[in-house]
Amino acid sequence: MDRIQHKCIDVRGVKLHVAEIGTGPRVVVFIHGFPEAWYSWRHQMLTLAAAGFRTIAPDLRGYGLSEPHPEPEKASFNDFVEDTLTILDYFHIDKAFLIGKDFGSWPAYLLSILHPERISGIVSLGVPFFVPKPNRYQGLPEGFYIFRWKEPGRAEADFGRFDVKTVWRRIYILFSRSEIPIADQNKEIMDMVDPSSPPPPWLTIEDLANYAMLYQKSGFDSPMRVPYYKLNLKHEDFTINNPKVEVPVLLIMGGKDYFIKFPGIEDYITSGEVNKYMDNLETRFVPDGNHFIQEQLPDQVNEFIVTFLNRLSDQDQASTNV
Repeated sequence: MDRIQHKCIDVRGVKLHVAEIGTGPRVVVFIHGFPEAWYSWRHQMLTLAAAGFRTIAPDLRGYGLSEPHPEPEKASFNDFVEDTLTILDYFHIDKAFLIGKDFGSWPAYLLSILHPERISGIVSLGVPFFVPKPNRYQGLPEGFYIFRWKEPGRAEADFGRFDVKTVWRRIYILFSRSEIPIADQNKEIMDMVDPSSPPPPWLTIEDLANYAMLYQKSGFDSPMRVPYYKLNLKHEDFTINNPKVEVPVLLIMGGKDYFIKFPGIEDYITSGEVNKYMDNLETRFVPDGNHFIQEQLPDQVNEFIVTFLNRLSDQDQASTNV
């Protein structure tokens, strides 16, 4: 971990914390989800750097050591798209691979649609591309965690009962399970975790301390503005006509990731409907993988990623030499 370098850079009016390791023309940019930060990519960064890639992992604006949006009420997914593009420009990177996790896959997909010339390929952990639709979560009960966290003041009141480390620890415990987090009517999301429950066995004491430090800096209010407080990627906001991800995509899905139980998701992937929006898609299912698969099973995930990126790099080199 000591070999990973850290810096803060100016990106569209905010200072973003960026971790990086590795050198060379083959560049990978990581985009994390919630409740994560650059640190969630630690295993992938070290492995890819050893495989000859330059790796860059920012804390998204509002997360970890990065500054929040100067106008929080205007925060949106578009910030993550534009920030990623600006990071590429800052480091004078013409083209890069993107690796996204959870909602972090959306900026990767959108960037590839809007600026395909800048993206060599995408690896998505847990989230296929799909066109936003109204009532996507129709049928899920009121206690569904996204409904709860979108309700103004609900998450603040729930989280505010505990210190940052306890909140983060409970979220990781809860979201490592295979069931969709749905609270009973008389309970809050944090109440779903027994205080005596241990963290996942693949998280060390050092990992817990590092995450607690990052979220002690940012708190939870700023990170949760996107995607929960203001879920701006709604059907009425999605104005791209006939969207299609044309760059090669590796989709890694965990068989025990609760997200695969969201209405229609598993059928969308297994039926092949997903291929209507992704021209060049390769899918890998990991039966025991959960929502934090890159931390839970890093060796298996890293093998998939390195094989995929090396193959694309070889293809790019071969086409250049023709």
